[in-house]
Amino acid sequence: MTIQQFKSNAIKTLSETSPSAALDVSVLLEFCLKKNKTWLLMNAGEELSGEQAEWLTEAIEKRKTGLPVAYITGHKEFYGYDFIVSPAVLIPKPDTEILVEKALDAILTKMEARPDIVLSVCDMCTGSGCIGLSVLKQLIEDYNVPSEKLPKFTLVDISPDALEIAKKNAKSLIPAEEAEEIRFIQSNLFEAVPYTFDVILTNPPYIPATMVDELLLDGRNEPRLALDGDTYISTEESLELETSGNFSKIGKSNDGLKIIRSLWPQCAEHLIHNGIVLMETGEYNAEKSRTLAEECGFRNLKIHRDLEDQLRVTEAVK
Repeated sequence: MTIQQFKSNAIKTLSETSPSAALDVSVLLEFCLKKNKTWLLMNAGEELSGEQAEWLTEAIEKRKTGLPVAYITGHKEFYGYDFIVSPAVLIPKPDTEILVEKALDAILTKMEARPDIVLSVCDMCTGSGCIGLSVLKQLIEDYNVPSEKLPKFTLVDISPDALEIAKKNAKSLIPAEEAEEIRFIQSNLFEAVPYTFDVILTNPPYIPATMVDELLLDGRNEPRLALDGDTYISTEESLELETSGNFSKIGKSNDGLKIIRSLWPQCAEHLIHNGIVLMETGEYNAEKSRTLAEECGFRNLKIHRDLEDQLRVTEAVK
């Protein structure tokens, strides 16, 4: 079977279940053959090996069930970097890149104002580590911050499986000396975090419960705990539910703000004076999140828009 024959058949197969069939097939081909789009176009008549054809056929069957391409390949690009992903973590989204940009602005400004100290940065609800690690990698590679001046990063997540993915990404993306300095903490928000920080970055679950139910109907297999902003429970309960998938007995609000309501006061407790929070809250909850921050005593409140011009990130100063 040639590349073109497989591509044509696969697009036809996926067209009924995927709104992006052609893109899905292209990404799977590029990943399997380790070639770029231009090479695939120029060599469309090349024969696939038996092993390649088998992997691609299995991948298309998985995609037909609704499984995201990123979970099939185990990789997703974010901020120009290749992140390892699995169904244990939320797939990094382009809209979140604005959080990285604003974090870099905040951190570099603080470093310039206070060159005599080493800043501390927390990436709360880190998942794959895409936010904190992208910021750290930028500081190292694009801004050439020397090791002794790099902020101390702490990556926190309630899920031990998510933290394992974050550790793998740190190992693959960050130079060994700097990667060894990163702290990884399993915690339900700040429950088990004993530190205070200059900057807190976070993309917490913020989708209303009923919307999560609808999203998961398509088989996307992203972890509910990373999506549902209305479930706030103990660490033990969360891990049990993550395994069983039975969320039916957990009492919920339905505005996606239950976790954020708990997170703002905890951020206030774990920030130093003049510390900054950058929190992704989504277009439907950004203004309410700003109000919650103001009620907790935060000031200099701003809401930043994403690439689609949607309200996305709430910024606040303690």
